[in-house]
Amino acid sequence: MASGAVNDALESGSPTLRSKVYQRWASPMTQIVLISLVCFGCPGALSSWRVLSLKRMLSLLGMYNAIGGLGGSGQLDSTVAANATVALLAATAASALTLVPPIFDRSSRELQMFGPRVCLLIGGWTYPLYSGSLLCYNHTHNSAFVIASGAILGIGASFLWVAQGAIMVSYPLPDKKGIAIGIFWVIFNLGGGIGSFISFGLNFHSKSGTVTDGTYAAFMVIMAVGWLLSVFIAPPHKVVREDGSFAGPPPSGKHIGFVGSFKAEINKFVEALKDWRIWLLIPAFFCANFFYSYQQNTVNGATFTLRSRSLNGAMYWIAQMFGGIFLGALLDLKWLTRPQRAKLGFVFILITGFSIWGGGLAFQRWEDVQGKIQWLDFSNSKTYVGPFWLYFFYGILDAFWQGYCYWMMAALADSPHEAAKYVGLYKTFQAIGGAVAWRINALKYKAITQLTINWALLGTSLVVAIPAVFAITPSPIATEIDDVTIED
Repeated sequence: MASGAVNDALESGSPTLRSKVYQRWASPMTQIVLISLVCFGCPGALSSWRVLSLKRMLSLLGMYNAIGGLGGSGQLDSTVAANATVALLAATAASALTLVPPIFDRSSRELQMFGPRVCLLIGGWTYPLYSGSLLCYNHTHNSAFVIASGAILGIGASFLWVAQGAIMVSYPLPDKKGIAIGIFWVIFNLGGGIGSFISFGLNFHSKSGTVTDGTYAAFMVIMAVGWLLSVFIAPPHKVVREDGSFAGPPPSGKHIGFVGSFKAEINKFVEALKDWRIWLLIPAFFCANFFYSYQQNTVNGATFTLRSRSLNGAMYWIAQMFGGIFLGALLDLKWLTRPQRAKLGFVFILITGFSIWGGGLAFQRWEDVQGKIQWLDFSNSKTYVGPFWLYFFYGILDAFWQGYCYWMMAALADSPHEAAKYVGLYKTFQAIGGAVAWRINALKYKAITQLTINWALLGTSLVVAIPAVFAITPSPIATEIDDVTIED
């Protein structure tokens, strides 16, 4: 059902709205693909980079994931990467909830220049900067530059991820948000997968523990391209959904001053967080990156050889592609209401989560008996295949967990601005959880202890989230009668 504003524009013969190019650009799914490509280039590449090293910093964007999967961000000395991780996570936790949502908002004349596009442009350039600091470290061992770049990246990542999350959970129609999350997860993690395969090829014959300069240079180019794609992101009030409604209201144009804008933003923030359901999801948010330090460092980094870590990292992100699209389809089943889909997703996460961590327990007991470090290579196929599949399913579980968190936020948010605040809350506690996990890892807790903590947190967060899951309401259906919303 088309909204009156869109119908009037079409009937008046507006050449802009009649343009097929404009209509395609202004569609929610096109915007989802565009933001996915931005994240493919920036965080996705860095993720795969990290697959090969000893320490994995917080996976923030596609090519960033490629670097992170290298372990220790591709460096032999993982201490510098660990310190940069702390700086990154602290900066993310401090800025995601306080700094980014006001800039994302466009509710007053003073804020009209901002919005998702500006947030992405502010945040995206910090990814190639961080990659460049690692390249510099390869030659100068300038650890201060790496740590400072990590802190800057933490702030930039907040801008990028809050904008990305708000777009993903608020632009599509209520019953198409699952597939939107799935599409994003496929394209985003494709960046990590491709980046890891690039690293795998470049380092296949390398017997050293560091990553080649060519690896860093390739990632930096891809990140820069992803950042520049941000200029094509549309603001919410220009995105037209399939039913003719807009993704968000236009800026009001009211002149209230920057102080007034800040106060208004604080009031909106308080209103958004009055929903008790979002608070019950905080333990799940805390767990969203908690397991990375154990999986990427203790399992992949300590068990496998350099080239096997690269291969594992590539398949870890490929696994997330399968997990994201499967969960998205599950949460968009047309013959179930939104409350039923929420419960189905919860049960599915519970069963798969406990099953995969149960497999992890069996692996860790076996690995503890081996008593060797970085010894397992894919050439030893009979021994390699079991741990490989466990690591693959760790990647799938990551997609399941984060995808469900995003879907729950989508079910609670009524507008892009409210979604930005929820995503800011999500990213804050995600970063806090990651920082705690890395500290536990840095203190050299036993691997079995780290696994137990991860599994216990998963179970606890699911129990706490039960009331919120059962309180999900039916999908709203927009009508043209006095802008009333009825429920299916």
